[in-house]
Amino acid sequence: MKKIILSGLLFLGVLSAQAQAQQQGTTEYDFNPHWYVQIQPLGLQYTLGELDFGDLNHYNIQAAAGYNFNKVLGARLSVNAWSSKAGIELDQSTDPTRPAPKTFRGEWKWNYVAPSLELTANLSNAFFGFKPQRLFTLTGFIGVGANIAWDNDEAIETNRSMNKWLREGRGGKKLPYEPDQNLEYVWEDTKFNITGRAGLIGDFRINDRFSAGIEVNANVLNDNYNSKKAGNADWYFNALAGVKMNLGPTYTTRIIPPVEPEIRYVDKIVEKIVEVPGKPQTIIKTAPLRRDIFFKINSTKIRPTETAKVADIANYLTENPDAKVVMTGYADKGTGNATINARLAAGRATAVKDMLVKTYNIPESRITYDSKGDTVQPFAENDKNRVTICIAE
Repeated sequence: MKKIILSGLLFLGVLSAQAQAQQQGTTEYDFNPHWYVQIQPLGLQYTLGELDFGDLNHYNIQAAAGYNFNKVLGARLSVNAWSSKAGIELDQSTDPTRPAPKTFRGEWKWNYVAPSLELTANLSNAFFGFKPQRLFTLTGFIGVGANIAWDNDEAIETNRSMNKWLREGRGGKKLPYEPDQNLEYVWEDTKFNITGRAGLIGDFRINDRFSAGIEVNANVLNDNYNSKKAGNADWYFNALAGVKMNLGPTYTTRIIPPVEPEIRYVDKIVEKIVEVPGKPQTIIKTAPLRRDIFFKINSTKIRPTETAKVADIANYLTENPDAKVVMTGYADKGTGNATINARLAAGRATAVKDMLVKTYNIPESRITYDSKGDTVQPFAENDKNRVTICIAE
């Protein structure tokens, strides 16, 4: 018996919750354009080269500021920096005439800073809709920037050592460089390159203001970035982790009230017998027609579910050429203020009038319209007072 009672109470609770949710309506989120900043202090860069993957990794960092124009598109200015790493390995062990050592290996690094302007696209919102409380958000970006590099002394010294090693293997002769065995593009002072960039960002939501993120990006530059002549573009790849902070609210919440049940009115036909000399005649007179056109909160647009009511009024006026219609717009007192509600009420009456005139060609001379704002509440239920009441007779 206890289990039956508990089950019944639980069932009633579920029904009550569902009824309350239906009564309160649904929650919708509107996107707010906003700025944000990113700090990514944990970064690893790999510069594409001929050495093993682990030999060409180096630490880097990144900071960025961006602006989201809408729920999908935005722009970001990022600054990536620290140092890149490259290397070379030569093997002449198959040359029997060469004295030891028969292999040469060199590694070098240099400093750089790389600002970039990027176009961002929120892929999660684009494909799955705007949900500001989503746990994980994936964003793609593409952009162009500059890479300003300096302190290439290690590459210069590696080039000297390699040339010495090559001459020793040829009896001390200084032969012309071979493209795949020298740093023909070794540079000094400061090097400037245009950089293309693309990547992905994965953000894990902490709250409305903060998220933790992981970013991977690929960067392409001229062949001379790493001092080696390879006959193709140079690449480096970054993996970064950090946090993002939104500046200001990213969305607003609004409650969409439940759709009011459609009220159907049954017109009463009154027959009146009028005696005419010579022959009795029956005259059929149609009673006044009332239609209540309900609107959504903060809206003057006639909903598709309400257009049939406007059509009823138009048909009545067409079938009764002497009839006229009086319509009055209202706004609910539970939301907004007197100024806003006066505008909404007038707009709702005007919207019905315009549909009768423009869609059904009803002359304006047969239409009288007015508005009461929120000074009069024709219905006891607050939400039903977002209405235009039309009476045709």
